[in-house]
Amino acid sequence: MGIEVKICGLSSAATLDAALEAGADLVGFVHFPRSPRHVPLEAAPALVARVGGRARTVLLLVDPDDATLGAAVAAFKPDILQLHGRETPERVGEIRARTGRPVMKALPVARAEDLAQVPAYAAVADRLLFDAKPLPDDALPGGNGRPFDWRLLAGLDPGRPVMLSGGLDAGNVSQALAAVRLDGVDVSSGVETAPGVKSADKIFAFVRAARAAAAAAPAAPIGKVQAP
Repeated sequence: MGIEVKICGLSSAATLDAALEAGADLVGFVHFPRSPRHVPLEAAPALVARVGGRARTVLLLVDPDDATLGAAVAAFKPDILQLHGRETPERVGEIRARTGRPVMKALPVARAEDLAQVPAYAAVADRLLFDAKPLPDDALPGGNGRPFDWRLLAGLDPGRPVMLSGGLDAGNVSQALAAVRLDGVDVSSGVETAPGVKSADKIFAFVRAARAAAAAAPAAPIGKVQAP
């Protein structure tokens, strides 16, 4: 079982280098001022240049207006856009058409009823990412370090590559991959020592654990992971 591993919320050269050296398939940059992982526009070109084609870059935005979207895409030149807000299916399709970039839509999950929205988003997004639904007092729409019941995704086949996020770390990624078939795993707070402070050691440990768990998993992934 092959999967993709994404390290999200990278904001320094050192930790970006660690993610690349560890063999991450996707490296994520957050452009959202409220996040402790926020990367300002002026810092983007140097970080993106550092990737050098060793992984695909993902730009995470939250409910961007057209001006923010245009400026961020110009600065980060991402391979994939990740929309992590309350974007409607219509807005997702509009952003995809406007930017010409593949879009991964994050969908918050707490119970089975939350999956009712999957078909509408699968019709317009290239990938889906399932994350734990924020609690009412959470300041951020994601990256809160909280898992959800992964078994809710069992048997789900939206016809798009699926990634799992929310509370993953090197200690539990094998449980997640044993519980549900997936195309990829996404980690942010699970490789940090404090909010926004990535640990190279934790990054390496997570990638190793994810690769080992994927190799040991007997089930095939949902759909085939396709390059955008």
